[in-house]
Amino acid sequence: MRKQNNANLGAASTGLLVIDVQNDFCPGGQLAVQDGNIVVDPINQMIACAQNVVATQDWHPQGHSSFASTHPDKTPFEAVEMSYGKQTLWPDHCIQGTNGADFHKLLQADAFQMIVRKGFRQAIDSYSAFFENDRKTITGLDGYLRNRQIDRLVLAGLATDYCVAFSALDAASLGYNVSVVMPACRAIDLEGSLAAQIMAMRDAGIELLEYVPA
Repeated sequence: MRKQNNANLGAASTGLLVIDVQNDFCPGGQLAVQDGNIVVDPINQMIACAQNVVATQDWHPQGHSSFASTHPDKTPFEAVEMSYGKQTLWPDHCIQGTNGADFHKLLQADAFQMIVRKGFRQAIDSYSAFFENDRKTITGLDGYLRNRQIDRLVLAGLATDYCVAFSALDAASLGYNVSVVMPACRAIDLEGSLAAQIMAMRDAGIELLEYVPA
């Protein structure tokens, strides 16, 4: 198991990674996560303490292949086989240039030093901040972090069991020390996905914090 240290957001080698805190994932959005807006305040607290802040942003084109609406006779949350494997189908969400794709209005997004836009390729979805769902196509985040000599990541955002967990697991596999701030995350929990991903993160040596670090 990877050795963990207490999160220190003010350290030059620590990065805060804010995952997909966008309108469509908050109450009233097209793919709303229950209580998704609750993550904004604790994330803003962490942003105020952090030296390095990066965010991800779902950024889908119209008619994206992960949308149920693009597949005849399919409904949201069904799964289909894509060239890269199993893909859950979602309601249309976070479409480029729409209000749904915008960050939550109360999120301190001006502090973001880099924004990783993902899911913008028509034929492939992207949960992770590091790789698209083919597990081969990189986003460029790893290179950016290594250039900045960041080796520890603290993650928060939406949703715990999808984009947060995929990002955390990839970060751990790439050799980063990783913490996920559970009070600053909310889950979709689709057919037991939350419990499964919590177990996967623990097995990978990822620290699951039950408090908001400073």
